[in-house]
Amino acid sequence: MIESTPAPDPATDSPVRLQAVAAAGQPEVTPALHELYRGFEQELLVPLWTEIGDLMPAHPRSHAAPHLWRWQKLRELAARAGELVPVGRGGERRAIALANPALGGRPFATPTLWAAVQYLMPGEDAPEHRHTQHAFRFVVEGEGVWTVVGRDPVAMRRGDFLPQAGWNWHAHHNATSAPMAWIDGLDIPFQYAGETQFFEFGRDEISAAERATPDRSRAERLWGHPGLRPVGARCPGPGSPLLAYRWKHTDRALTDQLALEAEGFGGTVEPGHAAVRFTDPATAGDVLPTLRAEMHRIARGAETAPVRETGSSVYQVFDGSGTVTVGERTWTVARGDLFTVPSWQPLSIRSEAGATDSDSGALDLFRFSDAPIFEALHLQRTHVEGTTR
Repeated sequence: MIESTPAPDPATDSPVRLQAVAAAGQPEVTPALHELYRGFEQELLVPLWTEIGDLMPAHPRSHAAPHLWRWQKLRELAARAGELVPVGRGGERRAIALANPALGGRPFATPTLWAAVQYLMPGEDAPEHRHTQHAFRFVVEGEGVWTVVGRDPVAMRRGDFLPQAGWNWHAHHNATSAPMAWIDGLDIPFQYAGETQFFEFGRDEISAAERATPDRSRAERLWGHPGLRPVGARCPGPGSPLLAYRWKHTDRALTDQLALEAEGFGGTVEPGHAAVRFTDPATAGDVLPTLRAEMHRIARGAETAPVRETGSSVYQVFDGSGTVTVGERTWTVARGDLFTVPSWQPLSIRSEAGATDSDSGALDLFRFSDAPIFEALHLQRTHVEGTTR
């Protein structure tokens, strides 16, 4: 390709810069074309014929990259931060975000998803605040922290998934003598790009009643009964009113799926691959308007078919070990490790888990994605083994 670049015009301070390019499908490079492009620059105009390959590619080309973060290292650094970094007004949370290496140092796991490790020391409180960003907490190890959402104390234990829709007051307190780490997921990058975010400080301290450590929160007592919706309860707004999805229920559902498959019945995603989606008991839809959350269990020796999807995902290994391939990257993974799957990058997973590294004997993975956004916009597309749907 031959490029013709005119001399810079000192009178033009426009951020728009256009080049006349001698190429198939492009206009002939002439002095008149250079003059036209300078006029476009001065008036802040960009012609489609110079940008179509970037703006309208044949398939999604994500700005993010596949990447893996090792839980052992993340937790070590979070513990060091616990010794050095206070929790309180100003910093608000001791949360350490995953920064995708292809996103210019922004604290974003993908262009739409935030993932962070949060760490709370014994006896510490994370002060109350609220924000429009939808959020959740997922616990890969430990217990002893209660999140207080709308003045309702909710226990956080290994394997629990705890969603919290935007604009709900929330705080955390560690009621034990040991530190605890978990992952936070939010739609911060999506709201940041859309310029829609709001934030407010709440009370500096929670009440004595909110420091209670009940086994079940009020939300669980009202909404946490499978298949049963309380007739007299008002749905509080967008997002699930159930504030905790307990591991014992998730584990049983995954175990039963694989057992039914072994008995010759359906229910799994593919051979050896069980999966469940966390849903809103009031609507049966996703737990949060912009975030989808799932648990996957892959039996030892099973391998998932390569799949591409629009939108992006973050996975955390809950238990077991295996091999993950995203695009051209392949990693061995173990408990706690996190990895990203950018839009339209093929993903396949092989389970190498067993009784020595997994309570279930399988590879268990927690996944969250931005799928509800793209489904609402009718932009969701999935490609599995030559079939597009």
